[in-house]
Amino acid sequence: MAKDKKTKSGEITDISKSKAKREERRKEVAKEKRNRIISRAVSFAILGFIAGVIIVFAGKNIYLMAIRTTPSTEMSAGLTADGKIEGVNVSDAVTLVDYENITITDEDVSTDEQVQKDIDELLEEYQEIDYDVSLAIADGDKVNIDYVGTIDGVEFEGGNSNNAGYDLTIGSGSFIDDFEQQLIGSHPGDNVTVDVTFPEDYQQDETVAGKDAVFEVTVNGIYKAPAFDDAFLEKNGLATEEITTADEYRASIAKKYYETNLREFLSNYIIENSTVNTYPKDYVKIMKATTKANDEATMNYYSQVFASSGMQASTNVWEMAGEDSELAYEKALVGRAQDTVKQAMVYQAIFEKAGLTIDIEAAKAEMNETNGDETYADSMIEDYGEGYFAQNAIRDAVLDYLVDRYKDPDKMPSETGETEAETDTEVGTEAETVSETETIAE
Repeated sequence: MAKDKKTKSGEITDISKSKAKREERRKEVAKEKRNRIISRAVSFAILGFIAGVIIVFAGKNIYLMAIRTTPSTEMSAGLTADGKIEGVNVSDAVTLVDYENITITDEDVSTDEQVQKDIDELLEEYQEIDYDVSLAIADGDKVNIDYVGTIDGVEFEGGNSNNAGYDLTIGSGSFIDDFEQQLIGSHPGDNVTVDVTFPEDYQQDETVAGKDAVFEVTVNGIYKAPAFDDAFLEKNGLATEEITTADEYRASIAKKYYETNLREFLSNYIIENSTVNTYPKDYVKIMKATTKANDEATMNYYSQVFASSGMQASTNVWEMAGEDSELAYEKALVGRAQDTVKQAMVYQAIFEKAGLTIDIEAAKAEMNETNGDETYADSMIEDYGEGYFAQNAIRDAVLDYLVDRYKDPDKMPSETGETEAETDTEVGTEAETVSETETIAE
């Protein structure tokens, strides 16, 4: 009996080991299956990611292809022969600012900076050398000097002014290293030792490139502009029968700029303060095309200019326009086209509301006279079409009309050279009719 039990016990032990092996094998198979599933899932995820990238990239390209603007130089596309936008009721599409009651201040049309710039440039033409030893050279001064340059105590070619006197503007960078700065603070009659080092890549004379040089400089004098006064006008033959004083001369310059500034202010004012209710999609699309064509023409022009100087220009239109990508450029192009369309609609709306008219033949004659070419206007119409020419005439007719309403007679150019008046202007008169334009902008 005991033997049988033992045998039986041994059989049970063998069965338990076999079962354990089977269980272990089952677990291994299950683990391998899980690993295969995980590996397959990871592969699918990677493939899905790659596919997603490809789809996104392809989708972006497809989207770009769908929105990419085809450039066009058809400037009269979408316009009638008389310069109006086809199929658009601008009185409904635009809410106009109250252009009949605009308040304009002196600051809005100030000519002060322009006048002072003109006078400064005039005085610069009449600068004379001042030899006063009490004067000191300052940055920006124009001076007259003589110099002798040496390297290791030996004069070199081109380093001697030979007492001919050389005009130099301090800070212009005309001379190497800090030559000019070392003259600051010196006086007429001073002898100044200037130490410099020629650049390593000095191309004008390779024999001195990278070498230290010493210049013995004599300051001959400092150019000074004369005072702008009555005597200055008389001395230099700038006085006339109508303009005899400096104040009258200044006023005459102010009058020259006044209408230009008034015109620019009025143009900006009516555009910025009017509202577009509905943009005509077809005309916006046309303006996108012509804007892109203009951008490409600009890019090609600068490419040629840069190439002639050995420089690299933008290789695509969006970089030239300051955008990061073609997509960003196309999006920006919509806004730029809408700005152009808004201007056209505002001018056309005022033109129609004010009951203005234009004389195309008179406008053509004016343009030809302005440009000194009897065929100029016809060439423009041939290149850009009648609609574009007439659209520009509409704009100028509107601006002529507004300038006539708001101009201050005391500030307008005249033969008398009267002093500019210090007044604000607010006008609100009945509508007028303009028969012709002053100028047509290209």
